[in-house]
Amino acid sequence: MTTGWKASDIPDQSGRTAVVTGANSGIGLVTARELARRGARVVLACRSERRGKEAAARVAREVPSADVVFTPLDLADLSSVRKFAEAYPYDRLDLLVNNAGVMALPYGRTADGFETQFGVNHLGHFALTGLLLPHLLGTPGARVVTVSSGLHALANIDIGDLNSERGYRRWIAYGRSKTANLLFTHELAGRLASAGSDVVAAAAHPGYARTNLQTAGVRMEGRRAAERIVSLANRIIAQPAESGALPTLYAATAPGVRPDSFTGPRIQGLRGAPTTSWRAAWTTNDVASERLWVASEQLTGVTYEGLKT
Repeated sequence: MTTGWKASDIPDQSGRTAVVTGANSGIGLVTARELARRGARVVLACRSERRGKEAAARVAREVPSADVVFTPLDLADLSSVRKFAEAYPYDRLDLLVNNAGVMALPYGRTADGFETQFGVNHLGHFALTGLLLPHLLGTPGARVVTVSSGLHALANIDIGDLNSERGYRRWIAYGRSKTANLLFTHELAGRLASAGSDVVAAAAHPGYARTNLQTAGVRMEGRRAAERIVSLANRIIAQPAESGALPTLYAATAPGVRPDSFTGPRIQGLRGAPTTSWRAAWTTNDVASERLWVASEQLTGVTYEGLKT
């Protein structure tokens, strides 16, 4: 991988269509903006209508030639995911960036009864990808990039307790959801290859990027001192969102990205130019990835037609 790869190295994206979840702020917004800057038509898939429209307007101001549109998507509600997919207006889908996520929240459940972090970070994107699969399979050279985290190393999934009902620890639940992202990428890449598809499924992680992700949980609980500490760490240690988006943009656009690759920042997994990142051995376990896949199909009711093993 080229040392020092940056957003200006993104190849021309003219004629390509991208969907970016969670594109109203942070690395999702940067990802959408830079894809639009290089000519892609970008769908900003966001939960909040107000913030989604504001993000689309911001991208249009910063990139006057941008072709961007906001479409509502709430990954914590499978009916919203289905509505988004059913209303998707284009024949082609060159790039699906599964970026949206939540981190270290107090225990909660989605509209469908799933533990929030597992439900949003994994199940919502699993359902979205499956429902948009016909568009991906019909577009030569399409890619699915799912944003995981180096913190996947905190925990493996527990296939017998996917909703953390036997005891909830917010960071362990987060690590499990990010491991699920990698297992999903691994299984999806294998199934695409078995089907003879050229769609590339890859994963990325941003390192420590300065976004509102870190403060959301403590803010929900009203822990003002903790919020101040996290905000200070963001200012002093974290890299800007523009840098945090580079691994995603590399995985999404760089030539020669391999299926099931895991792209992250170079320097100690925290910051720096994109590079191929280490991953714990269990995140490529075929048995674990298949079991999670089967469970995810059962929980969401979404089956990947054409990718049966």
